Amino acid sequence: MRKPIFKGAATAIVTPFSGEHRGEDVNYGKLGELLDFQIDNGIDCIVICGTTGEASTLPDDEHIAVARYAVDKVAGRVPVIAGAGSNDTRHAIELSRALEAIGADGLLLVTPYYNKTTQKGIVAHFAEIAKNVSLPIIVYNVPARTNLNIAPDTLGELSRFENIVGVKECNFDQVPDSMLLCEKDFAFYAGDDGIALPMMGWGGLGMISVMSNIIPADASALYQKYLSGDVEGARAIALKSFALFRALFCEVSPIPIKEAMNLMGFNVGQCRLPLVGISDGGRKIVKGALEAYGLI
Repeated sequence: MRKPIFKGAATAIVTPFSGEHRGEDVNYGKLGELLDFQIDNGIDCIVICGTTGEASTLPDDEHIAVARYAVDKVAGRVPVIAGAGSNDTRHAIELSRALEAIGADGLLLVTPYYNKTTQKGIVAHFAEIAKNVSLPIIVYNVPARTNLNIAPDTLGELSRFENIVGVKECNFDQVPDSMLLCEKDFAFYAGDDGIALPMMGWGGLGMISVMSNIIPADASALYQKYLSGDVEGARAIALKSFALFRALFCEVSPIPIKEAMNLMGFNVGQCRLPLVGISDGGRKIVKGALEAYGLI
C-alpha cells in the first residue's frame, strides 16, 4: 500500500522577487519568511517552483537553488514537493534527478504542453521519468493551461506505476471515472481551490492551493475538519473562501495572488515577464475580496 505524500492543504507558494526592475532577483530572505508563515499557520505541505512559483521563468540553476533553499529552510517540518515538469522528457528527467538530489520529498510533473502528445505519449513520458527517479510523483492535469487532458483510462494506467502516487486534478468532471479506473491507493488532490470540498466528497485527500498563500490556517482547517467528520465546519470555510478564490483568478495566476500579498504587506515583488502587473479592475476585485474576508 503506497503512502500519500501528504493529506490536507499544500501551498503552491509564490516565488518572491526583489530589485527595482520587474522580477529581477529571487528574494531568499522573503521566501524564508513565507515558508515560516505557512508552517506556523498549520499548512500540511509546500509545493515549490510550481505554476504559482513562476517556474517557467526560472532557469534550471535558479529553479534548483530555490528548491534547495525551501528544502533546507523547511527542514523536514512538512513535506516539500518540487515542480519538475517539462514538455521535453529528457529535460524533465534531468531536473527531477537534480531535485531528488537536493532532498525534495516528491515531484509535481505537469503534462507536456505546446508540443503536446497523444494519450500513449503521456504514458510514455511519465513512465520514462518514473523509471529514472525514486521520489514519489504527482502528475498535474491542467488542460486549461496545457491544452492536453489526461484521460481517465490513461490516468488509470499511470496509477499502476509504483512511484506515480497521485494527481493534481483540475478537470473535475472526469474525477469519478478516473477514480473507478485508478488503483485504490492513488491519491487525488484538487488542483483548483474552488473544487476542494467536492473533491473530498469523491474521496480526494487534499488540495494544492493558491489561496493558502494568504489563508494557510483556513485552507488546512478545511481539510482537517472534513477528514475528522466535521463536514459542516469544512463547508463553512469553503463557502467563505469561494469569493476569495474567484478574485485570485480574476487574471492569469499568479498575478492576482502576488497583488493580494503585496496589499497585505508581504512585499513579494512583481511577476516576471511575460506576466505583467494587475489591471486597475483586477486590483479592485482583489482588494474588495481581501476586505470582505477581513485580511486588510
